[in-house]
Amino acid sequence: MPDHKMPPTLRFMLAARRCELHGLESLSVTCELVTRISQLVHQLQKERGYSNVYLGNRTDHYLHQLDAHSAGSAAVEREVHDCFLSMDTAQANAADRARLFNRIAYVLHGLEELPGLRRRIRERQLSPRQATQAFTRLIGGLLAVVFEAADTAADPSITRVLVALFNFMQGKELAGQERAAGVEGFSRGHFDDELQARLLHLQEGQERCVDIFGEFADAEANALWQQILDTDTVAQVISLRGVAKRTSAIAQVDPGLCELWFDLNTRRIDAMKQVESHLTQCLLERCRRSIAEAHADLDNHRALLGRVAQMDAGSDQALLFSVHSSTLDVPPQDAVGNHLARSVLDLLHEQNQRLQQVSDELQETRETLNERKLIERAKKLLMTDYGLSEDAAYARLRQSAMERSMRLVDVAQSLLSFAARKAQEKPRSDKGKRI
Repeated sequence: MPDHKMPPTLRFMLAARRCELHGLESLSVTCELVTRISQLVHQLQKERGYSNVYLGNRTDHYLHQLDAHSAGSAAVEREVHDCFLSMDTAQANAADRARLFNRIAYVLHGLEELPGLRRRIRERQLSPRQATQAFTRLIGGLLAVVFEAADTAADPSITRVLVALFNFMQGKELAGQERAAGVEGFSRGHFDDELQARLLHLQEGQERCVDIFGEFADAEANALWQQILDTDTVAQVISLRGVAKRTSAIAQVDPGLCELWFDLNTRRIDAMKQVESHLTQCLLERCRRSIAEAHADLDNHRALLGRVAQMDAGSDQALLFSVHSSTLDVPPQDAVGNHLARSVLDLLHEQNQRLQQVSDELQETRETLNERKLIERAKKLLMTDYGLSEDAAYARLRQSAMERSMRLVDVAQSLLSFAARKAQEKPRSDKGKRI
């Protein structure tokens, strides 16, 4: 039956389900992209690590391994690039994905600069810290794409996996940055105050990310993570953290610990990839399941529509009367029409309940993402206004939260609100001066 000839109730119910299905299919493409990004981030983390030790050792000892990891990254880069280009940027809901597309544009620019970065590393035109920062910016851009994918997902079960995956990937990235910071400190025999503070910031950041991951991940993912925590590798990493904390310019350690630190943290990061892979598989499975359920619901709608088509020419009026009378407990004049009307009402009620549940679950899940946005905005405000580094800005927020016995997100919100009030008062103040 053509859409314009079907009863309005069914027409709009069918349109609503089609919109949901279209959204899920679009989300499935995004989740495929997230899976590829997970692989690319892992390869870039490996390449960053070996770039770091290659530049730090001033020998060609790690060059062969660095070349192998660069080639591995390049292969996955092409896959991610193709995924980006295959996305439909002209789709109806593209306006809702503006931030996602903007993040992708940033990453594409970063990928274009990778060949030049690799050349400068091999020619030793960069310091280990400069190379680390360059890779970290690109990885940060890729993680921002995952964050926006989670923020735009309209299916709560998929959103939960994306939130768990993003936070675990972020924690793993901070572990990679900790590896680089440790290589820098151990290679020179000690950690100064700045590097000590950075290590602490990175360790605390990992704990926060893992806590959120644990809240949103499934039991199997949490079990895999616990197995990693129980390994001897992690125990040795914790031990070396203690060694690093006790060093100073007058209490130096053997620079040879640099290689041990690098190897242990590399093993830890590689083990974390197992959890990440489990989450990406869960993500794809949830997408397939949600799409299958949406197709099944759409088929139910169409089956009901087929029954409507079998009614006589006056069925539309009979259906409307039956819907009205069934809600008032008026005896039906048409048993078939009344039965069909009740089926429509049941289906409509079920769909409304499901959409409300989806909305509630999404709101609950996105609170975590919104809190992260507030903290990031507050950090950027402090960095801009006071010329602080990202680590120093976060440390100031954290110290303020401890002093006031407040949650970090509440301190961030308070800071942003204060800044907004000041911005509103300034024009009035300037106007008074002109008068």
